[in-house]
Amino acid sequence: MKTTTTLNNTALTTTPMWIGGREAMASDGSTVDAVNPATGELTARFPAATAADVDAAVLAGKRASAQWKKSTPEERSAVLTRLAAVIEEHAEELADLDVADNGSPIREMRRDACMAVDSLRYYAGLTLQLRGETIPSSFDRINFTLLQPYGVVARIIPFNHPFMFAASKIAAPLAAGNAVIVKPSEHTSRSALRLGELAQGIIPEGLLSILTGYGHTTGDAIVRHPDIRRLAFIGSADTGRAIQATAASVAVKNVTLELGGKNPLVVFPDADIDKAVLAAQRGMNFTWQGQSCGSTSRLIVHRDIYANFIDTLAENIEGMKSGSPTDESTQTGSIVNAVQYDKVRSYIAIGHDEGARLIAGGQTLTEGEFANGFFVRPTLFADVDPKSRLAQEEIFGPVLAAMPFDDYDGALTIANNVRYGLTASVFTENLRTAHRFARDVEAGYVWVNEVSKHVHGTAFGGVKDSGLGREEGIEELISYTQAKNVHLNFEA
Repeated sequence: MKTTTTLNNTALTTTPMWIGGREAMASDGSTVDAVNPATGELTARFPAATAADVDAAVLAGKRASAQWKKSTPEERSAVLTRLAAVIEEHAEELADLDVADNGSPIREMRRDACMAVDSLRYYAGLTLQLRGETIPSSFDRINFTLLQPYGVVARIIPFNHPFMFAASKIAAPLAAGNAVIVKPSEHTSRSALRLGELAQGIIPEGLLSILTGYGHTTGDAIVRHPDIRRLAFIGSADTGRAIQATAASVAVKNVTLELGGKNPLVVFPDADIDKAVLAAQRGMNFTWQGQSCGSTSRLIVHRDIYANFIDTLAENIEGMKSGSPTDESTQTGSIVNAVQYDKVRSYIAIGHDEGARLIAGGQTLTEGEFANGFFVRPTLFADVDPKSRLAQEEIFGPVLAAMPFDDYDGALTIANNVRYGLTASVFTENLRTAHRFARDVEAGYVWVNEVSKHVHGTAFGGVKDSGLGREEGIEELISYTQAKNVHLNFEA
């Protein structure tokens, strides 16, 4: 097992977190160290927030939200618009921070910063759409609804898109009139802390807190806080279920979850094969080491085209360039940390043990520029048993499992026979097949002759163990409000 080399440990300065818009250290002085997964270097140290720090953030949020909920939609829109502009100016810096924290190539992290800007502007434009309804009652009575903010809400975000999630996931809560607490991954917190700094003078004091620390302490304190009635989490299914149980043990809370996936990409024999091969490579998200809940990590190809398809795909995958995430030409970087690195390697071993056929990648890189990092080559297994662990369990790494099918019912059975249901993709030139599959597949987001593309205004989320709730559209904005019904009698 690789060991992490720490450099300049004693000279490293602790970067403060943000509690209610003010810099803060942990109340007990504890800290977390951040390591560059591509080099093994210790790059940052920041606070490990305690339950007392969560209390302070909630108190600041409650005070600030009492005024913020009285602001006009136009005022809230203006704040989000100004924040988007500042982020746009600092996009390269923010991308660099993410590269050093999570090991993904600079091109991908630069794109993430741009997507965060787009999301802020999208929700800035939606504030006037946050409206209730008027319901007919009788001549001298009126019934209407008000959509009112929760007060203080929280977002717990993962390591794979650190800044994009930190910035984009505060947009809907703020637009709806809430204060928001963001808890980034302990592995990738620096860009979120920089967001807190950039927000100074833009987001009113107290409305935004960035609390760093571990999931089992800081995250748990957030979930257990009785005054945080609205909570959203992005991460693994197991952690999501634990959050549901913990939250329910404290209070009645609105918890939404975007969880894992073992997502199918189904290729029918009438598909444009060249496009489908490229899509299978792109949909696996090898460009951020397969570390994405939406990755199409199960490739289900009709038997008539299966052999040629996976051979061509294997050749493409072998041609991908692994390298330093800071290199513009790098296509696949490093796994985020040692734990995830070992998990990926263990599943490659499981694939061998289960009798799957390794036809691309599978090796770790340990020499030269890769010596101190966590690098695994993009990997393709063929002839995977649909019931095997390799086909059933989310790896969250660069491992693609391919398997053949014989007819529509067989493809659908394989696609649906997992606990997850986040995304799915189908390639076919037959309109009837496309519509049938989109209707029948158990997934919350379906692509036809496409992969990985997200569109603002469309609802993203999963079914089964892939989560609850929908984001990236007006549904997300409304979810940060509570409906109040008012019945008014004005008869003479």
